Order: sequence, then structure tokens, then C-alpha cells
Amino acid sequence: QVQLVESGGGFVQPGGSLRLSCAASGFTFSTSFMSWVRRPPGKGIEWVSTLSPDGYDPYYAEFLKGRFTVSRDNAKNMLYLQMNSLKSEDTAVYFCATDPTGAQRGQGTRVTVSS
Repeated sequence: QVQLVESGGGFVQPGGSLRLSCAASGFTFSTSFMSWVRRPPGKGIEWVSTLSPDGYDPYYAEFLKGRFTVSRDNAKNMLYLQMNSLKSEDTAVYFCATDPTGAQRGQGTRVTVSS
């Protein structure tokens, strides 16, 4: 069955960076669009980014304003999210997902941005 395992979250100060990783298995990763979604404290799921199967067509939520970069390694079945210039409002649990709604997602990795 589909398995998605996120890692790389943690505590970071505003302006800092983190790189999230997602290990995927149980489906044909190399032909799948993949997404990152997040759930801020007390809020619902927010779409963050989607990446095409070949990795050449990334899509980002408008509120990111170029601070995040999504990438993938199809040889390793890995999805990544490089997050720069982090803000307190980026505090959330981040999930990788097989769809932009996050209906099929992993257990998540927590990111806390605070001074």
C-alpha cells in the first residue's frame, strides 16, 4: 500500500531554513504528481506545492512568494521541500501527499518557526 514518510522538521528561528524529505513507496512514484500540504495550528490543510512526475513543473501557493523550492529524486523515490526565509506563520505540520488536497498523506513532520 501507499506509504509516505516525512522527515526533516524541527525548530528554527525566523529567517532560517529547513529541508523536508519524504520517502515514498507502494506506488509508481516516478509517474506520479506529488504535493506538499501543511496544517497550521488550529487550522485546516493548506496546499503548499505540487511537482510534476519529471520534476520540471513545480507549482506553489501564492503566499510562499518564492521562499520554498520543491524537488524530487525519482531514482530514490524521494520528494523534498527546501524552505528558506521561514516566518512564524510557516509553523505547521507538513505532509507529503499524492494529491493536492492531502487526502492521501503521510504522518507529517512538525515545523516550528519562533524566536
